[in-house]
Formats: sequence, structure tokens, C-alpha cells
Amino acid sequence: MSEQQIIAVVGATGAQGGGLVRAILDDRSGRFAARALTRDPGSARARELAALGAEVVGADLDDAGSLRKAFDGAHGAFVVTNFWEPRTPEEERARPATTKEREQAGNAARAGQEAGVRHFVWSTLSDTRGYFRPGDGTPSFEGSYKVPHADGKAEADRLFLESGVPTTFLQANVYYEAFRDMFAPRRDETGALVLPLGFGEARVAAQAAEDVGRTALGIFRHGIGMAGRRVSVAGSVLTGAQYAAALSLALGEPVTYQAVSPDMIRAAGFPGAGEVGNMLQYLIAAAPDIAELIDFELLRELNPRLQSFDTWLAAHRDTIPR
Repeated sequence: MSEQQIIAVVGATGAQGGGLVRAILDDRSGRFAARALTRDPGSARARELAALGAEVVGADLDDAGSLRKAFDGAHGAFVVTNFWEPRTPEEERARPATTKEREQAGNAARAGQEAGVRHFVWSTLSDTRGYFRPGDGTPSFEGSYKVPHADGKAEADRLFLESGVPTTFLQANVYYEAFRDMFAPRRDETGALVLPLGFGEARVAAQAAEDVGRTALGIFRHGIGMAGRRVSVAGSVLTGAQYAAALSLALGEPVTYQAVSPDMIRAAGFPGAGEVGNMLQYLIAAAPDIAELIDFELLRELNPRLQSFDTWLAAHRDTIPR
């Protein structure tokens, strides 16, 4: 067998990066070797990956030198940043999360270029700002952002293009796993299960977390011919009522969809309510464009194990609270 090509995986102990590491290790072809990058090689998750056969390397997205070393000799690199990383208010004021993500993406892009990486897969999102009207009353954040965790990543796309390294832009949608917590069904005052979601009547794309990593592996398999392409991962594109119907079948009792407006969510007052409301407003307004970007034929070619919501529920119904 020819020498394995190394894929350096940023965020290897997270959902997306961890999914890719496991997909590489499960790949019977043995074409690739997984180099798992993490700030804490001694963590339980890092040790678990090492036990499975991954090379675990310490690296920090805020330390360009550590990235340069970690990318050395790698054929490909998967890069993801974590907008939601816990931080103190002081840290956030000194360096907003969008600034942090742009700087980290820039560090990764430059480090990969210097190390001779031949193919990037950058986990990004779409810029949402074109779906909001000036003066529509929706809040803005850090100046002009409407959904900072998406808009900031979209701005960082250019950093990978400017690096000159062939880059594929990978986009995740709503995670099925959200139906375990944020989007979980709830009991109403009568004891019946309801699914309160801000999806309106839109068809919303979603996928299992592990399918993001599996799709990334498929992109690396296809090679730099995928450079410049934007791949949107989804296993199902359903309305809120259809998600509720799938949950009804899986849980064995009726689940009723209960539409919640983005305005109601923004007014709820919990931390991040404004951004969550804006995100849901974007998902409704952009639903046709999001659906058009999804190429199911390509996704199944990249990831033959792509899971529909029904398939995922069949394996995980016991993890849905009720």
C-alpha cells in the first residue's frame, strides 16, 4: 500500500472535527491518516482519539507557529473555528468572537500555505445580511452583523482564497442533535407533546453531526477538483410540521408543531436571544436559496452513509427528552 496522506484536523475533539477523525479511522481504504489537532492533547477526548489510532498533536488557532508545525507534512487540512467557545465578558469585550474567528482563520490559512498543504476544507457559513432590510427593526451586533456566528465565518472565506491553497467550502445546517436540547419537544399544560420552533412554514435543512465529518472525508477523497466548490450538508429538508411528524412516529405519540415567530424569540430575553431570533428569520427568508445549494446526489456520492432525519431518529429516539 502506498504511503498514507495525512489530513490535519483542527478542532478534532469537537463535533465536526471529531466526526472527520473517526471517519478517516473507519475508512477501510486506509488512504488517509488522521492527525488530530487540539489545544489539550491530554484531555479525555484527545486520549480517546489516540487510542483509536489518530496522531494527536497540540496546536492552538491563536498560535500560528503551533499550526505551522502541526500542518507540516499534511496533504490536507480541515479547519473549523468555534464561535461559541466559553469566554469571559472581559475577553469578549477585548476581542469579539467574530474578530477571534477571522484572526484564527487567517492564522490557519497562512500556516497551511507555509506548510505546503495541498487542500483545505474550510467549515464556513453563508453571509446572512442580504436577507435583512435596512431599518427592519432587527438588531445588529458588533456594528453590521445580523447573525455573527455565520456572517463572520463568511467574511473569513476570502482568507483561504487569498492563501492560494485549493479550498472547498463546507457548510453545515441545523444539527439533528438540536432536537435533543434547544429544539426538543416539550409537554404543554395538558401533557401533550409540542414542538415549538421558529421555522415558520419554511423547509429547513438539517443533518447529523457525524455526517459533516463523513462528507469532509468524501471531499478529500475527491481531491482538489473540489476546490472552489461550496458543499452544503443536509440529510433532510423538512418543514417544522414534518419534523414534528417524524418525531411522532419515532416516539410513538403525537407531537404537534407550534410555530414561534422570530420576534417572540428575540423578545424572550435569554442570552443570545437576539441572534437566535435573527438566525431563524434568516432560515425562513433564505430557505429557497439554502435548498437550492444542497445537491443530494453529490452528498450521497461523498458520503454514502448520509442519514435522513427518520434514519437518525431510529437510532437515537431514546435520547429525545419527553
